[in-house]
Amino acid sequence: MITLIICTYNREKYIGPLLDSIAKNDYPTTDYEIVLVDNNCTDNTRGVCEEFTVSHPEVILRYVVESEQGLSAARNKGIKEAKGDIIIYVDDDALVDSDYIRIYAEHFAANPDTMAAGGPIEPLYETEEPSWMSPYTKALLTAWMNYGDKVREYPKGRFPGGGNAAYRKEVFDRVGLFNTELGRKGNLLLASEEKDIFDKMKAVGMKVLYLPTPVLHHCIPQAKLEEDYFNRLTLQIGRSERMRTRAISKGKYLSRLVAEAVKWGGTLALLCIYTLQGYPVKGWKLVLFRKNVTKGLLEQ
Repeated sequence: MITLIICTYNREKYIGPLLDSIAKNDYPTTDYEIVLVDNNCTDNTRGVCEEFTVSHPEVILRYVVESEQGLSAARNKGIKEAKGDIIIYVDDDALVDSDYIRIYAEHFAANPDTMAAGGPIEPLYETEEPSWMSPYTKALLTAWMNYGDKVREYPKGRFPGGGNAAYRKEVFDRVGLFNTELGRKGNLLLASEEKDIFDKMKAVGMKVLYLPTPVLHHCIPQAKLEEDYFNRLTLQIGRSERMRTRAISKGKYLSRLVAEAVKWGGTLALLCIYTLQGYPVKGWKLVLFRKNVTKGLLEQ
């Protein structure tokens, strides 16, 4: 059994199309379920889901509520509710291809040593991509991820995007659940909860692979391209990394600060490169990104 977990907070606009895209999958409906975790929605999410169950009675959809606000708490609720031995997290503002479930299911069945896997995430802009967008800011704002057309291990320091990640359920029995101090909480843009899990998996030698074909299309509204969102997101990345590393040890936090200094060197190098190429706006956006992350890291 496969369990697709959708954690949602006030995304009624996107939930219907997402559920419809899952229902179009070429995988037997008897072999998967959808667990939708309502994280205190105040919109019509429940009504949209009820309409879906009427129009698609063949699809198993279980609607549960997690009253503790936060994405990590909602993810943990999904794990506890899941009946499948393979769990796939799907973002609530995305669409999936018709072979999405089958690709994950076949890979895990054929590769018992794979403990987690992720696939490409492609942005689906509701407006135009801004001129300041670079591959780095694209990954930041849209969760864009693509490591080629072959099954492979993730590059060093990289891991599956949270909106398109699959795990064997036993992973959470071995390394624990998501840290509820990390991850988004309502409109608070904290992060690092996935990194925390994958660091724990890596520490015990669990294999995590990139799969090139289970593609997730991430809907990107204009609001996510505005400067206010960019500043809030990047500042919270720094704060999340401070919380995550300090919770491990003082040495881990100091190591992260050293890594940040190295990242500044790379950022300034990219500023020079983009300026020479005639696209200084791309470079300065990266400087703002780095400035906000550093500010969050150094806050007391």
